[in-house]
Amino acid sequence: MELDDIKISKAIVDSYFNKLLKALELDVALVGGGPANLVCGAVLGRNGIKAAVFESKLAPGGGMWGGGMMFNEIVVQESALALLDEFGIRYSEYEKGYYTANSVEAAATLIAQCVKSGTELFNLIKVVDVMFRGEEQKRINGLVLQWTAVEHINLHVDPLTVRARFVVDGTGHPAEVCSIVSRKLGARLNTQTGKVVGEMSMWASRGEELTIKNSCEVYPGLYIAGMAANAVKGAPRMGPVFGGMLLSGKKIAEELIGLIKK
Repeated sequence: MELDDIKISKAIVDSYFNKLLKALELDVALVGGGPANLVCGAVLGRNGIKAAVFESKLAPGGGMWGGGMMFNEIVVQESALALLDEFGIRYSEYEKGYYTANSVEAAATLIAQCVKSGTELFNLIKVVDVMFRGEEQKRINGLVLQWTAVEHINLHVDPLTVRARFVVDGTGHPAEVCSIVSRKLGARLNTQTGKVVGEMSMWASRGEELTIKNSCEVYPGLYIAGMAANAVKGAPRMGPVFGGMLLSGKKIAEELIGLIKK
């Protein structure tokens, strides 16, 4: 069969816009396609929650691809091994309490599991603002989206919007959504200062522990997960150890499932 170039184009355009139209009304909008949000998206999708991930870069997976300083291995502690088993990610014991996994396999598996769960993943889309409702008790109820390329070359093109019952900021170190909410709405986030505190320097053990603890709702309708949780709350960074990131995403997913299904 001879392929028709125009039919190829039509297939891509029709399929993509059908996918995008379905994502304009969501239960959960996940901003950032790093490990925490990929786990969160997969767990949500498996439980019938309508969710989508919006990732600004070409490749989802966050910093997991590069392992530690471009050595494509990551470390996972024992508390997260059950989650690796659940997702089918292979690992090896380095010594007691320390397990290594291939960072490429881990990132690729998380992405595949997220998409196969029914959670759509849109790459090359940047969240540039949020929607909110309520004059006295403001609540985040959606996102403002733009193509990443449009933002990079500073074209004056208006964005589009997506409505969501809940938004999860999983944008890592910059905590981009929380920074927008704090700056533009004058919102007091659930932190000591009411603003994005910014992460502390490296302390792997403490950073991993606090990643899970700090993953929570910080403003009505807005949750934080993964490294963004530590950036918002002022906790240490943790480097190429990922158990806390993965468990953070699962924690937020389970909390949102409880809220949506009650």
